[in-house]
Amino acid sequence: MMIIALLTYASSMIAANLLVATFGPSISPINAFLLIGLDLTLRDWLHVRIKTWQMGCLIIGTSALTYLLNPATGMIAIASAVSFFVAALVDWSVFSKITGSWIKRTNISNVAGAAVDSLLFPTIAFGVLMPEIIALQFVAKISGGAIWSVLLNRK
Repeated sequence: MMIIALLTYASSMIAANLLVATFGPSISPINAFLLIGLDLTLRDWLHVRIKTWQMGCLIIGTSALTYLLNPATGMIAIASAVSFFVAALVDWSVFSKITGSWIKRTNISNVAGAAVDSLLFPTIAFGVLMPEIIALQFVAKISGGAIWSVLLNRK
C-alpha cells in the first residue's frame, strides 16, 4: 500500500500540471477537487506512516519532480513546484501541531495548504491575480480533501 500511496502522491501533481497546460485555468477547479484534494490528504496519510526526514525528502523530491517531468509546460511547472512545495510545508506544519483524530487533523491542515496553493499556483502560472479561480480552487481542494479523507481514513 505504501508504494501505491507514494506513486499516487507524485503522479497526482504531474497529472494536474499536464491538464492545466492542456486546458488552461478553467480546468483548475476540477483538478483541485480530484487531484489536489487527494494530494493534500494523502500527504497527511503518509505523514503518520513515514519519518519526518522522509516526509521532508518526499516534499522536496516531488516538488523537483513536478518540474523535471513537465519542463515543457514552462511557468505552469514552475508554479506547480513552488506552490506544491510551500503548500506541502504549510500543510505538514499545521498537521503536525494539531491534536485529535487523523481526520480532524487532515481537514484542518488541508484548509491551510489549500489556501496557500490556491493563491500561489494560478498567480505564478498565469502572471495575474485571478480571484474567481483562487476561490473556486480553494473550495474545491477543501471539498475534495474532505471526501478523500473519509476514503483514506478507512485504510
